[in-house]
Amino acid sequence: MQKTPFYKILYVQVIFAIVVGILLGHYFPAPENVTGAEAHWSAVDLKPLGDAFIKLIKMVIGPIIFCTVVTGIAGIHDMKQVGKVGAKALLYFEIVSTFALVIGLMSAHFFGPGVGMNIDPSHLNTKDIEKYTHAQHDGSLVDFLMSIIPNTLFSAFVDGNILQILLVAILFGAGLSRMGKTGAMVFELFEKISHVLFAVIGFITKLAPIGALGAMAFTIGKYGISALGPMLELILTFYFTAIVFVIVVLGAISYYVGFNIFKFIAYIKEELMIVLGTSSSESALPQLMRKLEHLGCAKPVVGLVIPTGYSFNLDGTNIYMTMAVLFIAQATNTDLSLLQQITILGVAMISSKGASGVTGAGFITLAATLAVVPDIPIAGMVLILGIDRFMSECRALTNITGNAVAAVVVSAWEKALDKDRMHKVLNKEIPFENH
Repeated sequence: MQKTPFYKILYVQVIFAIVVGILLGHYFPAPENVTGAEAHWSAVDLKPLGDAFIKLIKMVIGPIIFCTVVTGIAGIHDMKQVGKVGAKALLYFEIVSTFALVIGLMSAHFFGPGVGMNIDPSHLNTKDIEKYTHAQHDGSLVDFLMSIIPNTLFSAFVDGNILQILLVAILFGAGLSRMGKTGAMVFELFEKISHVLFAVIGFITKLAPIGALGAMAFTIGKYGISALGPMLELILTFYFTAIVFVIVVLGAISYYVGFNIFKFIAYIKEELMIVLGTSSSESALPQLMRKLEHLGCAKPVVGLVIPTGYSFNLDGTNIYMTMAVLFIAQATNTDLSLLQQITILGVAMISSKGASGVTGAGFITLAATLAVVPDIPIAGMVLILGIDRFMSECRALTNITGNAVAAVVVSAWEKALDKDRMHKVLNKEIPFENH
């Protein structure tokens, strides 16, 4: 087998594009960041490249999830097993998400990134955070569950709501599974459509370096590397905590199931590079599903766990939320009782659900969490507004890694994981062909 030249490898191209994007953002910043002569062109003008790539991915995510789940469920012929898979996945999500929330809180206590800042909230300009505080969802569990039901069968696809599409797909797959031989033609049709959609994703994924360049150039050009300076301690604390969570918590889970977390991360490195460049875990979702099936996970399990985890298993977001809340409290010298901290954990468990498809989701969920503890000034969100974009990459990377591990774990629980194949794939004995 002929070795692919390094410059044709997707993750190498994405890394190169990220570096170029950083350089362009640094040397051609937004006009408001330039002193002296006015800049005629800046790196922020490349933002449409990143936005266009993510829009292309979003364009096919709904149909891919629908076809994958429908064919997966219809192929099982046993709705009890589907329900069992879903229940196990949700149980796993809640346990691991709780770990993430507690670890974020403990890390903020241990490192104290906001201690000593002595910020007076009354002196903060809250104009820039109004759109987030006004957009916060109320955290009601009933409202969240009702939002999963689409207004019509097709509105879920129009809105691109992952959970709504998943619900429609489960119902459609359940109906198809009861049709027996008469549904065979429909089943085959959806399988063929699924293959076509994954081929389309293959074409779009090749544009990942261009998307990463545009997104990174905009981030650095808009906010500047210098924006990292004053808040570097919080950024480093968050990144360190996320890395520890992946290596220790997810690593221990992986070891229990029977695979090495480092080999697993190496296996999904292309998807991680795409996420790093675009700051969106959504951008790598379709190809991640393909890779997990190639790894040896059952198609129905992947089809249920990955889309559901996209809303219910946001480990990186959970770490960020509890850490950000405690950071704001520390920076504004707000003392929190144990009961208040437990309340924050409980509310964060609810407010973090279903916000993955919302623009500025991290900030909106943070505002919703802060609202239940009036002692913490919501104006303190201004402190992390400028660096939130730099932390979103880490949130997205942790989220997608956590969901990928979850799919393998649930597959193993269901005895729907080909462990021999998994080891061969992770040891590079069976290469993944990206068509």
